[in-house]
Amino acid sequence: MTDQVAPIPPRPTSDVSSAVGMVGLASLTVWILICHFWPELVVMFDLPSRAERLTGPNAALVGLVACAAPMVLWELVVGKVHRRASTGIDWDKPRPLAQVIDVSITKLAGLWATWAIIAFFYFVGRWYWEGPYLFAMQVMQAAAVPLFLLSVPYVLWLDRVLVEPRDPTWHFGALLVGREPFDPEKVWIHLRAWAVKGFFTAFMLMIVPGGFQNLVAPDWSNFFLSPVGISTILITLMFVIDEQIGSVGYILTMKPLDAQIRSANPHLAGWLAALICYPPFQMMSPSDRPLFYLTDTKGDDTWFHVLGGYPAMLWIWAALLVFLTAVYAWATVAFGIRFSNLTYRGVLTNGPYAYTRHPAYLAKNMFWWCASMPFMVDPWSWTNSLRNAFFLGCVSAVYYWRAKTEERHLLAEDPKYGEYHAWMAKHGVITAPLVRLGTALKGRRQVIGG
Repeated sequence: MTDQVAPIPPRPTSDVSSAVGMVGLASLTVWILICHFWPELVVMFDLPSRAERLTGPNAALVGLVACAAPMVLWELVVGKVHRRASTGIDWDKPRPLAQVIDVSITKLAGLWATWAIIAFFYFVGRWYWEGPYLFAMQVMQAAAVPLFLLSVPYVLWLDRVLVEPRDPTWHFGALLVGREPFDPEKVWIHLRAWAVKGFFTAFMLMIVPGGFQNLVAPDWSNFFLSPVGISTILITLMFVIDEQIGSVGYILTMKPLDAQIRSANPHLAGWLAALICYPPFQMMSPSDRPLFYLTDTKGDDTWFHVLGGYPAMLWIWAALLVFLTAVYAWATVAFGIRFSNLTYRGVLTNGPYAYTRHPAYLAKNMFWWCASMPFMVDPWSWTNSLRNAFFLGCVSAVYYWRAKTEERHLLAEDPKYGEYHAWMAKHGVITAPLVRLGTALKGRRQVIGG
């Protein structure tokens, strides 16, 4: 009698539909093509416009709208996310405005004070007023007055249908107004969520124009003459996709879309591990930072300098690098309108997250190792080779640290993530073998130690 293999149980369902990000990706792709081929379109349709590619920062911002609008429509019309209990909204039982006006005023006080605090940090942070960050500040300034005015009807409208309008923003407002008791823990929840939004929204707006211009401006035909050229333009495309859809995620943190920040990571280690990966706290670059790993290399272009004399290897390596960046971009696209660091906004179990719990970190680090080849230095030096490899190893360790702090946060927030975490440990194509390897090594250490 043959043994029957137990069927693999189904993976926990995802809170994000896999179609959402793909809809945004399709729309963004159309906009990129329009911007690149704008000169041809002007001639073809005799448009009253200059026959130049649309490469400016405003075109990049329109790209955000191009990918955000269809994703929002899909979520509302197809996914009907506004009807989910997790929004905290009951549309069928609106309160009279008079019943919530006091709550709304307190909440607006908390919201406006939060924006003022973020504006203060933007004001005193010198890095926000130079280089690419300057564009982000210009966008913030242009949006300030409209956001201030629109916040009043938005809060009044939303408080009428919220099951519990006294949310963390209200508790922060109550702390400031001083008329009603408040929960300090909810104040911290509010401040952490807005710290994430304030820090990373500025960062994303800073990088969006440059990447968009690098993709749209060049003549693409020049890139399809070699594996290096093909990989360069495709990798640029993948990073633009990540930047555009990731930026939308930080902007659309709204309860009616069930895309609100339900909680931000409460662990100091999680914040440290994340912030040292981004300017101005970044530890990996420029060259005077302690984890810089590119001494005497060609940077991320080292791979084609090393493999330049081996055409077959160039094609293989180019395909590998494009694949890794495609996985990285896919990991962002899979979030749809809910991407952001250090936050819990629902549990994602599909797309690349069906294979590993941290596809973006895995793909990103493999890309750095394969593209920069930190151990291949010129002129040759064992010292620099080992030093570079050691420091890139430290960078990879930082991302492992980030992954563990994120898991700790999510495991405490949602039982579904615990189910997903356990399922991946047993059945994940990439995660399960790594977990078994780690368990085996741990058991061997215990045996040796015993």
